[in-house]
This record gives sequence, structure tokens and C-alpha cells, in this order.
Amino acid sequence: MDYKLKGKKVFISGSTSGIGLATAEILINEGAIVIINGRGEKNVTKAVDYLKTKNKSAKISGIAANFSIQEEIQRLIKKLPDLDILINNVGIYNSKSFYEIEDKEWYNQFNVNVMSGVRLSKYFLPKMLKKNWGRIIFISSECAYLVPNDLIPYSMTKASILAVSRGLAQLTKGTNITVNTILPGSTLTQGAKTFLNQKAVEFNKSLNEVEDEFFSKSRGSSLIGRFASVSEVANAIAYLSSPLSSATNGSVLKVDGGSVGGIS
Repeated sequence: MDYKLKGKKVFISGSTSGIGLATAEILINEGAIVIINGRGEKNVTKAVDYLKTKNKSAKISGIAANFSIQEEIQRLIKKLPDLDILINNVGIYNSKSFYEIEDKEWYNQFNVNVMSGVRLSKYFLPKMLKKNWGRIIFISSECAYLVPNDLIPYSMTKASILAVSRGLAQLTKGTNITVNTILPGSTLTQGAKTFLNQKAVEFNKSLNEVEDEFFSKSRGSSLIGRFASVSEVANAIAYLSSPLSSATNGSVLKVDGGSVGGIS
């Protein structure tokens, strides 16, 4: 499908693997000029090289920046060109009992997961408004609604993203800029694969058995009863990045396999 993204300049935070990397690959194939990001130069270079092997004519580059350090975000911003599309994808989490989580872990997750997108949007939204075109996309999670007991701080940040995204969308009224949120469900990222492999070894079960048990016990509300692929989520991001999505603004697009429920 032609998403009409040829020549559009895109930055994707936290994109050396998983959903971010899959999104970069799709947008590159659509002719976009993509800048990816990771915490370290080694992983950024590896991801750029990977994308170039997938598409020999790829217009791809990368910038390393650690979003837990505000000064690095400022250095990153200075290196970025004017963007057409900003995808706030970076996120961290820590699976731990509520009673074991120290204050600094709450602050760190909020700083990376929420404030990274706030700081980038604060810089690029006025530029988009000036030229009257742009897309800002936040990546939330089903955890914003489901709130697993071991992911309460992470869930808090992903719920906060919904409010930030909606608030920024209201600042674009009457323009050709849109701000939306993607809400993925359980997705087969590298982290999910590692989790499944660990559980398979721990309980001497097959990967299929572990996955089935996860969805029967932890994600019983899922209607598809499986992990989404990163490309399934990335395709939804590509749509919201496109001029074709011009009537979608201030919205949450669920790619959650029906796990969140409701009729919205």
C-alpha cells in the first residue's frame, strides 16, 4: 500500500529492536527518511546495518541517546533535522512487586516513558504547526488499562501517555497536524521471546504450551489468544504516520488483540 510517505522525515525513539525497528523498516520501504535511536552506538550501528541489508536504497541513519539523561535528549534534539513525523516509542519497565519498588524506579520510568515524548514534542510540535503538517505518535500499552500487579509503575506511565497525547492533539485544532496513540497488546518482541524461552526451560514445557498458559492465565481477555507480531503493530503506526490518516486525531488506536475490552 502507498502510504504517501516518500521523502517524509521521521524520528523513532527506542528503535533498535522490536516495534520501533519494525516500524522503521516499513517506513523505509514507503520511501521515508528515517532516523532511529538507541542507548548505545553499537546497537544503533547494528540496527542501521540491518535495515540497509533489508533495503539497499534505504534512507536510514541513527543517533545514540539515553533518554534517562535529560542532557542527552537536548544533544539529540540539536542533531535532528526538522521532522515531519515523530514517533515516541522508547520505553522501559521492571517487573517487580509493588512493595519492593523504590521511589527512584517510579521516577526513572516516568522520566523515560513519558517525559522523553513530552520533551521531543515540545520542541517539534511548534515547528510542525508553523509548516501546517506533521504527525506525532505515542506508543502506549494494554497495561494502561489492565495494570498487571508486577508492572504498576510502567502501567502508570502508559496511562499518562494517553493524557499527554490527547492534550497535545487539542493544540492542533484546525491544522494538518495530528497527535495519536497506538495501544499495543502483548507483542512478540525480543523481550517476549526471552520470557517465553525462560519459562519453557523453567517449567520444562514447549514454547506453545507456555504461550497458551500465558493467555489463559494472564491475558484471558485477549480475543486473538496469541502474541501480535511486531509488524502487525508497526503497520498501524505506519497508517497513523500517513497523510491517509488525516481524519484521525486525538485518538487511541488499539492493536491489542481485544485484550482491553470495551466498545471504544
